[in-house]
Amino acid sequence: MPPSSSQAFATALQEGVGRALIGRPRAVQLAVITLLARGHLLVEDRPGVGKTLLARAIARCLGLPFQRVQCTADLLPADIVGAQVYHPGSGDLSFRPGPVFTSVLVADELNRTPPRTQSALLECMQERRVSVDRQTHDLPEPFFVVATQNPVTFAGTYPLPESQLDRFLIRTTIGHPDAAHEAEIVAMADGHERIAELTPVADGAALLAAQEDARAVRVDASLVAYIVELAARTRSSREVRLGVSTRGAQALHRACRARAVTLGRDYVTPDDIRELAPAVFTHRLIAKGGEHAAEAVIEQLLHAVASPD
Repeated sequence: MPPSSSQAFATALQEGVGRALIGRPRAVQLAVITLLARGHLLVEDRPGVGKTLLARAIARCLGLPFQRVQCTADLLPADIVGAQVYHPGSGDLSFRPGPVFTSVLVADELNRTPPRTQSALLECMQERRVSVDRQTHDLPEPFFVVATQNPVTFAGTYPLPESQLDRFLIRTTIGHPDAAHEAEIVAMADGHERIAELTPVADGAALLAAQEDARAVRVDASLVAYIVELAARTRSSREVRLGVSTRGAQALHRACRARAVTLGRDYVTPDDIRELAPAVFTHRLIAKGGEHAAEAVIEQLLHAVASPD
């Protein structure tokens, strides 16, 4: 698919999803970038702002299968990945796939489920396959996870470990729309009814082609060095306990190539890096002053480290 076709695909997808998730273009843009980069999205926000709506709208606009898992304290790994089922009549065992066997999966309130279940899902995200009783089952392609979590100050949460947060390409918030858009939303039908009115703008094959285009986007060596320098500076900063890993630098590299596709380019620019570094890096580092301090560290580094022309 030529870059112009991939850009048209990304634009149509953003517009389609935007008809359901009104007034939050930034969240929609980051979701599409994550999708094109073959990553997974972590949305941290309070209930009722449209986290599930975002994922359902993406699935609807692409005509892809969709599943949702409500994460609770008693959720088991088998409830997500599936399990072997015994048939008394024949004495045979057969694999019953879990909800992870879909193209778009929402893991709602991931930090309300115990670490063992969190790990089972995150392993699927990384490996794109499930192993049960020594048998391996491949997940479908495309495969996209939107995990949501409540702020860690909410009761009954199990914060995701740093190694697991690193599995998400991008973390973002959705937030509330401005007053004009919120009035429009309140006066309209329920968001999930609006999803039923959406028609597919493309299909899974077009998505896979756009993902291949993103992989082919050129990144100049000087820009790769810029990404590496930003990651290294987080590791040497006095304000940071744990800096961005090499995998985090790779994630920014992938995200920038996907953003270039959405803008109709076959090359990455310094603006791509500056625009996406906060969304890709912030959840991958631990700042001494907490989450807001982590955001400040990234912004300071973007001003301190000279970017290529």
